[in-house]
Amino acid sequence: MIKKPEFTRADVEIIRREEMYKRFFRVEKIFLRHKLFNGDWGKEIGRELFVRGEAVAVVLYDPARDSIGLVEQFRVGALDEPNGPWCYEVVAGMLEEGESPEDVARRELKEEANIEPYALEYICNYLSSPGGCDEKLHLYCGLCDLSQAGGVYGLPEEGEDIRVHVFMADEVFAELLQGKFNNAAALICLQWLQLNRSRLRATL
Repeated sequence: MIKKPEFTRADVEIIRREEMYKRFFRVEKIFLRHKLFNGDWGKEIGRELFVRGEAVAVVLYDPARDSIGLVEQFRVGALDEPNGPWCYEVVAGMLEEGESPEDVARRELKEEANIEPYALEYICNYLSSPGGCDEKLHLYCGLCDLSQAGGVYGLPEEGEDIRVHVFMADEVFAELLQGKFNNAAALICLQWLQLNRSRLRATL
């Protein structure tokens, strides 16, 4: 069994925080010290933190048709990618105050794909880049009927222009690691689905 890490949050002393940037995103500089593996306390260090919060991502799966729903949208962080800045992704959105991850999953599925799942399966959660960002993603598989799925959705007031695609599962899995799915949430969700596909189909 893998043991928990030796240290906890109590082994970090926050000395001060400075807000460096705040608009749509926020960046803080945190001055801190923490316990070392030799048992001593380390010296004061400064670390920039991209404050992003919690998010939810959902892969759509229709077990009756063995098909997968993904969305396509422009991403500025992918400007220099070989396939361009439009990415195939799972539906995703940020957790707002008072919402549960499942609330967000259902809200975003309606906004981005016009889909209401008949069941949600929790996959896992993970930190997207803990070396400099506090973002935590909660991943789900949304079981649904994709027979009528498709179209362009999103909130125009937020600059969203999101196209829904439906692919056969075999087609997606054949190209899973060939570069078309170049973001962590999509890769993790799709790999989980690949492992759990037979179980999900057996419940029909």
